[in-house]
Amino acid sequence: MSLRVDQVSAVPCTLIFLSLCVLAHRRFAAQRPTCLLAGDPHLHPSTLSPPLGCQALPSMSEPSLTTARPLPSLPLALLPVLLTLGLLALQLFHYKDFTPHVPLAIGLAITAVLGVLRGQKWPDIREGVFHVIHVALPSIGVLIVVGMIIGVWIASGTVPTLIYYGLTLLNPSIFLAAAMLLCAVVSLSLGTSWGTVGTVGLALMGIGAGFGIPVYWTAGAVVSGSFFGDKISPLSDTTNLAAAVTGVNVFDHIKNMMATTIPAMLIALCIYLGAGFLVIEPVQTSFGAIEAITKELTARFEIGWVPLLPALLVVTLALRRIAPLPALFSGVVAGALVAIFYQGVGLHDVFAYAQSGYVIETGVTEIDKLLNSGGIQSMMWTISLMLIALGFGGALERTGCLEAIIVSIISRTKSFGAVQCSAIGTSFATNLVAGDPYISIALPGRMYAPLYRGMGYSTLNLSRGIEEGGTLMSPLIPWNAGGAFVISALGLGIMDGRLENLLYIPLAFACWTAPLIGMLYAVTGWFSPRATDEDRSAWKKSDEDVMDLSGHGHLVTATKT
Repeated sequence: MSLRVDQVSAVPCTLIFLSLCVLAHRRFAAQRPTCLLAGDPHLHPSTLSPPLGCQALPSMSEPSLTTARPLPSLPLALLPVLLTLGLLALQLFHYKDFTPHVPLAIGLAITAVLGVLRGQKWPDIREGVFHVIHVALPSIGVLIVVGMIIGVWIASGTVPTLIYYGLTLLNPSIFLAAAMLLCAVVSLSLGTSWGTVGTVGLALMGIGAGFGIPVYWTAGAVVSGSFFGDKISPLSDTTNLAAAVTGVNVFDHIKNMMATTIPAMLIALCIYLGAGFLVIEPVQTSFGAIEAITKELTARFEIGWVPLLPALLVVTLALRRIAPLPALFSGVVAGALVAIFYQGVGLHDVFAYAQSGYVIETGVTEIDKLLNSGGIQSMMWTISLMLIALGFGGALERTGCLEAIIVSIISRTKSFGAVQCSAIGTSFATNLVAGDPYISIALPGRMYAPLYRGMGYSTLNLSRGIEEGGTLMSPLIPWNAGGAFVISALGLGIMDGRLENLLYIPLAFACWTAPLIGMLYAVTGWFSPRATDEDRSAWKKSDEDVMDLSGHGHLVTATKT
């Protein structure tokens, strides 16, 4: 049997890794710092270890139980991260194969081997992996329901009706700006960026295709609006998580985020308007294509107000503060009823569309590309990637690698500007490595909060920073849960070789400009509130931890306020 060069090279690479682990374990075993972990050690994300010299925050849902856990040294903690990123780069850029599953699975294995070599038991690491996956199961549930809703809403005529009216009523010049604003409003109402992307976002992709607008431009506008609406929605799980782990009121948190939200949205709005008038509309739009699409839609579907009822039902339930999962599933049921009694679709066909996606052959390329989608099975690629990425993140968290890296960053920060920029960067880096927006919010939020209190700054700064590095950057990382969902739900076809559609990442202007604005505020001190007497009283009442800083700004110990 013959082996390719890259196959042969994998063997010595594995041996080198094992050798490095053994040597590093021996070299740093005597230097391993220890961090106290309060609360149930298997609870996530509420029991996340604090920086060195600081006691842990009390568990939010479990009785206090103090255990000691040694942290790996910084070089050892970085080893599985760097090796995994190297494997991802090899897969994505050298082989030009956008399937990050196997590199992430190997990264999980590398991290587990590292933990075992440091004396941890495999069952403990496995439990950490499964616990993080368990925490994210509601998000996987949303993915499954969104897959169903896409297939059923196409069959019910909901998506075709939205596309039809969008093509007939919207001006191509303002389409991108309108798409961003519409997604922001819907996401704000629903409290879920994923639900918005998979429903309204899909319809907007069809409208953009009809206008001849490149897929990546439309996807960028959809992502900008959807994730910004999610960020400032009181119904959003990430918004509430950021407020909870930093100990602030959720509405104060939302109000404080407006300082970066409004400028970022205005910048994105101006860019999308400029692109519509100066770049896209004069060159791309084909009114003949628009006419062909609308004609085919009216021939295949009953267009009118009835197909819009499932969408209106979902929005109404969201406004009544019904949780996203039951609200979206109600949309599936309503869409099925409209498909059966208004579009004349059989019950078994509805089941098939919900399971495997809608199937249609019209001869119009734009319609066939868009409407042949949906179904639970269309989400399995994304779900499998999420499970592996979450497992990798859980292994990194349980072995203390993420914690050790964050502790190292915190210990080197000396000013508020540096701390704030580090918090944003840490959330983004956790997103990049762990592949999970929840870990990217919960872990830095718990780790940095005592430091902000010790410096005399409100943790509202921290909650804003971790939302910017966590929620907003999640869809811009293709192997992250957010990015994988966007790629799948919007039909970007990255795994089919259409890598040019990854240009949606720089074109999602609202997502990456907000962290930059936040860093500007950190350096200048603008919109960076200090702790008030009320804040300090609340810390004392809640028995929160405050970092006691030495004269040089290093972490020394924690004192109760």
